[in-house]
Amino acid sequence: MSIITLQLKRLGKKKIHLLDFEIEKQPQTLKELIEECVKSEVKRYNEKREGIRLMSFLSPKEIQEQSETGKIGFGDLNNTELAQVDQAIANALLAFEDGLFVVFVDDDEVKSFEESIDLKPDSSIAFIRLTFLTGTYW
Repeated sequence: MSIITLQLKRLGKKKIHLLDFEIEKQPQTLKELIEECVKSEVKRYNEKREGIRLMSFLSPKEIQEQSETGKIGFGDLNNTELAQVDQAIANALLAFEDGLFVVFVDDDEVKSFEESIDLKPDSSIAFIRLTFLTGTYW
């Protein structure tokens, strides 16, 4: 297993989220990269839902950290339904086909699933979610 770091960004927002993903194999194409990232995220999501918290409480440090983001909560989860890997991968691939996000590897846009990618240890990988504006002219 190896770890890759993705930059997640939304157009129109300044904040860039950096997330580490554990991948089982080195992806050679964009499709494999998306599949590996989705598998890692589904695993993290499901582990969070399977964990049992007996008693929720916040330490003063946690309250301070959460107050900086503007929301203080206990982290309780009402939805304990586990995500399905195959469905999540299908959704992510469809979202890419529909143009809901674009992928850049080392500042070059990857435009097709079968396009070859060469990931190095210092490669910069960015997933940018696109925001569509709606409006009509009368």
